[in-house]
Amino acid sequence: MRTGTDTGTAATGRRVPVTVLARDPISFEGAAGQLRRHPEIDLREGSGPGTVALLVEDAFDEAALIRLRQLARGEGARTVLVVSTLRENELLDVVECGVGAIVWRQEATADRLARAVLAAARGDGDLPADLVGRLMSQVGSLHRGTTGRTGTPGTVLTPREVDVLRLVSEGLDTGEIARKLSYSERTVKNVMHGLTKRLHLRNRAHAVAYALREGYL
Repeated sequence: MRTGTDTGTAATGRRVPVTVLARDPISFEGAAGQLRRHPEIDLREGSGPGTVALLVEDAFDEAALIRLRQLARGEGARTVLVVSTLRENELLDVVECGVGAIVWRQEATADRLARAVLAAARGDGDLPADLVGRLMSQVGSLHRGTTGRTGTPGTVLTPREVDVLRLVSEGLDTGEIARKLSYSERTVKNVMHGLTKRLHLRNRAHAVAYALREGYL
């Protein structure tokens, strides 16, 4: 993996620290060059807590899965995955690794990458619309096929948590959820924070997967 830093900009408290990881220099320079167009992003070397790691892959393989797990569990980084394709059996693995934002390589413009990075930094999810549907379908199938399940959730979610998660699963961001439910944005953030901490979930996408698996959605 190659990592890089933008030494030409000084970090400020309001900028998002981002590290780009790629297996080849063309992919690295392409992603880094796109992100340099956005002054709110501070490219750095190395990942860790408080950093967004942008991982660029072509095909998703075992090495990429291991790297995602290392980034989320070992280094504590929030991760954006840029990838060409994802098979059905890979999608849930990616979500459960803590990836909250996924960008198709063919859609990886400067604005699209920045949007995903900033969403990840906020703790929001940013999945392509077609992946949201596939994730819901896959987790729903797993839920129906699990032996011994009666449809009764193993951990109780509050009605407020279910309402928020349902709107998250529809692709709404924090502001849209707040307006839809007549909550403040702080309330929505607190609901998601409390839920993910209590159930040891990594991000919004993981929380949606959990709710689907437990029969709430």
